[in-house]
Amino acid sequence: MLIKMTSINSEPDVSSMLVPGADAELLPTDEFSQYLLRSPSEMSFIFRGLTERVSQIAMIFNEGRDMVLSSLIKHSPGSLILECGANAEMNRKALQAGKLFCVTHLNKVKIQFIVPGVTATESAGRPAFRTTWPDSVLRLQRREHYRLVIPIARPLKCKIRFPAMDGTAHLIEVDIADISCGGVCLTGLPSSLPLEPDMEFSMCSIELPEIGSITATLRLRSLMGTVSRVSASGQRAGCQFVDLPGPMATLIQRYIIKTERERKARESGLG
Repeated sequence: MLIKMTSINSEPDVSSMLVPGADAELLPTDEFSQYLLRSPSEMSFIFRGLTERVSQIAMIFNEGRDMVLSSLIKHSPGSLILECGANAEMNRKALQAGKLFCVTHLNKVKIQFIVPGVTATESAGRPAFRTTWPDSVLRLQRREHYRLVIPIARPLKCKIRFPAMDGTAHLIEVDIADISCGGVCLTGLPSSLPLEPDMEFSMCSIELPEIGSITATLRLRSLMGTVSRVSASGQRAGCQFVDLPGPMATLIQRYIIKTERERKARESGLG
């Protein structure tokens, strides 16, 4: 895989190199400054996600000539503990590097940050790297809208009017897996429904708890089969809102913000 190294924070340009099995294209922060996270709470959220998902991190140094594949073992205020790579010589070089460019993905979103060198330490009796927090974290959210995964404890439903063969409209209610101002992902659609991409469903309704209800037209963009824990087959559909009115989008934004605040409060022990 060809990896193109691009200058970051006034670093000199680095030539391309061939590295198998790693997606580590560095992005210039001046072009993506709107995606930079600087607050400790925002960066902590990213580090927690990388730790929980054991995301592979490409640590690139020596102007792109060397790289160690690592993962974040744990984080604490101001400190990161990372796994050592499989190559002892590369680990030794990493300890001597003055700056390392870290590139990874979290929930299919590119994450990038720079650490000012690493020192040797141990974690659970195994060699590891220790470093300080970066000044900022680049989170390249390629989606236009933030997408919220619906909490299992507080399910969200969508009512769809599906046209039947006799010309009547049947009302079905299905679960929503995630939602954004751009659309929803629906789960539990009966496998008997003859769904096809680009089908549109008008007058779909979603009740947003403690926020309000929205009514919108959905266009089916993607479709796949699913099997539940009780082995019941169904369909999962990614749907796009069609000409969603501004007030409806505002309600969705309020719901997302409220849900995220409640989640963070629970995680911090305040909820």
